[in-house]
Amino acid sequence: MVKSKLSNFKQNKLIEYFVIGVTANTAARVLRINHKSAVYYFRRIRELIAVNLASSTEELFSGEVEVDESYFGSHRKGKRGRGAAAKTPVFGILMRGGKVFTQVVMNAKSETLLPIINSKVRPDSIVYSDTWNGYNNLDVSDFRHMRINHSEQFADKQNHINGIENFWRQAKSQMRKFNGIPKGNFELFLKECEWRFNNREIHSQFRQIKRWVKGHLK
Repeated sequence: MVKSKLSNFKQNKLIEYFVIGVTANTAARVLRINHKSAVYYFRRIRELIAVNLASSTEELFSGEVEVDESYFGSHRKGKRGRGAAAKTPVFGILMRGGKVFTQVVMNAKSETLLPIINSKVRPDSIVYSDTWNGYNNLDVSDFRHMRINHSEQFADKQNHINGIENFWRQAKSQMRKFNGIPKGNFELFLKECEWRFNNREIHSQFRQIKRWVKGHLK
């Protein structure tokens, strides 16, 4: 990491603005710095988040787990959802009462999704999904597979994927304020959403970012 020429005060303020969700351009105007410096600094923070999430050695998800895919991108005419053009497919796993994990995928086929589930979820866990055929192999796996058919039934107290669907809504709402994210940067913004969801206390977020930044950006 190239050391920043910004003062410690301005770096700390940039971290603060990042944590509370201020855009880089707005932060630059408030601090009266070049907007490119703020954009660069925010990108480096997102890279640190992605690197630290990737190197995490947390235990496998277990108990009751929800899986789902979603599609990110601008609204366009034509097909929506699975197979929509110009959309980025993302797969997510959420442990009820715990954290979420996300990964950009090429498609939502079983041969793509099942290896991710096997690598992140402990055998004998209860895995909830919708009726997408990409989850068919879960029926003959080491998991107890439960499906929710949205077109035929309402989610009940246990059989639902409300948690991961709520995460998708939060992530899309957070990204919407940027008025478009370059495809090459999308995964960094996605991992930021994952990190925020898993670390919801603002002061904890600030302390964690400061710890990661120390020795890397300053």
